[in-house]
Amino acid sequence: MPGALSLYFQLVTQIYRVLDKQRPLLEGVPILNKTPQLQSHVGSDEIDLFELFQSIWRQKKLVIGCTVFVGLLGVGYALLAPREYRVSSVLRPAAINELDALNRSEVYKLPPADALIKVGSQLDSYDTRLSFFKANQALFEAFQQPGRSLEQSFEAFNRDAIKLTLPDPKKADSLSSYIRLELDYPADIDGVAILNGFVDYAIAAERAQVGADLKVIVNNRLAELKGKIDAERSNYETDKESKIATLLESDKLKRAQLEDELKALRLQMKMERSNRLAELSEAISIAKSMGITHPTTPSSMADAGRDSSSQVMRTEVNNQKIPLYFMGTEALEAERIALQHRTSDDFTNSRIAEIGKELQMLQVNREVEVLNKRGNEDIFLQDVEPLRAEMARLRGLNIDMSHLKLVTIDRRAQEPLSPVKPKKVLVVALSLVAGLVLGVLAALIRHFVLARHATPPYSPLVDDRFSRRERKDDEPLV
Repeated sequence: MPGALSLYFQLVTQIYRVLDKQRPLLEGVPILNKTPQLQSHVGSDEIDLFELFQSIWRQKKLVIGCTVFVGLLGVGYALLAPREYRVSSVLRPAAINELDALNRSEVYKLPPADALIKVGSQLDSYDTRLSFFKANQALFEAFQQPGRSLEQSFEAFNRDAIKLTLPDPKKADSLSSYIRLELDYPADIDGVAILNGFVDYAIAAERAQVGADLKVIVNNRLAELKGKIDAERSNYETDKESKIATLLESDKLKRAQLEDELKALRLQMKMERSNRLAELSEAISIAKSMGITHPTTPSSMADAGRDSSSQVMRTEVNNQKIPLYFMGTEALEAERIALQHRTSDDFTNSRIAEIGKELQMLQVNREVEVLNKRGNEDIFLQDVEPLRAEMARLRGLNIDMSHLKLVTIDRRAQEPLSPVKPKKVLVVALSLVAGLVLGVLAALIRHFVLARHATPPYSPLVDDRFSRRERKDDEPLV
């Protein structure tokens, strides 16, 4: 302040010296015709700057007094105004290796630049700030006033205290990305603890959010894979039941066909036996009428009618069927009695035995039996091995994000060396300038007011009014 005042006084002294040197030259100019000059002076609205400077110089005590007074007010404000401090913290993207494990999981992609933006969103979130305010009320006691709710007290702090500077979106290079967080606080607040605590709180909140998102995504993927495996198992069960039903239906159909065939064969053999009995009865009747008791042939019967003692061996070749009655009554009677006492004709046809064999094999379907006796059916599922491998991989993922480093704290908040408000030098300098302007303005107003009262109305009869008068503002201001 003393340096500014001395500079001001030196400037004013130099101006006064220049004006003082020019004054004798102006006063020595002879006045040839006073009346025209006066008329010209009275009729003109122009302002004599030299006269104004002289008037301000004559009132230098007023100007200096106003300057000193306003300067003292500025000094008082600079000394007595509440101190306000500022701390800042800078966050930058984390190293790639910090997020490599998370990104390699192929479940959650989080590049370092995106992680920085997410943390910035947490820092700018009203809910996050309010939660931190509620969780650390001891740090904000200065903002809590009687009659205010907790939310109103927080609003008084959050409105102007915290300033967040996000990275420029035009800069695509993640190395130049940063987030700056500044906190302005009064002297009775631990701003360093508040800002560092808030940064840690926001990072922890975002880390917990990432962990919760990862857990939900992994669980959803596991549920999706389990659903696919269950769908494959259901398809397998359906195919198995369908195959068993098809096999049983095929066996049932084949069994019915064989039973129908067996029944038809038995009916056929029964009819054949009845027809044979009828044929035998007719042949026996004919053989009795012809007296044929033993089996014979037509040639033998013809030779029997001849009387010949010679013994002849005859060989007869005949492609004609010999009638049944030539078998003789004894053979025919014996065959008829046997047929009448027969209880089953199954042995007479080999197909009956084959049908019995096939029916016996159809009693139990071994393929169905094997299908029903399968213990671990999951090993028979098709195209589920990749799904099981993915499930095993997801279950083996580490979803504990408590040690995940989302961002790098490039600079933590430190105790400030000096307050940012008020700026004493600037306040004093502005107050001196304002005092000087106010003093000059007051001097100009006083000059014009005195000049208006000191100028009489013009009259040509009164000539001695043009004599030079001593002006009141020429007198030094006490």
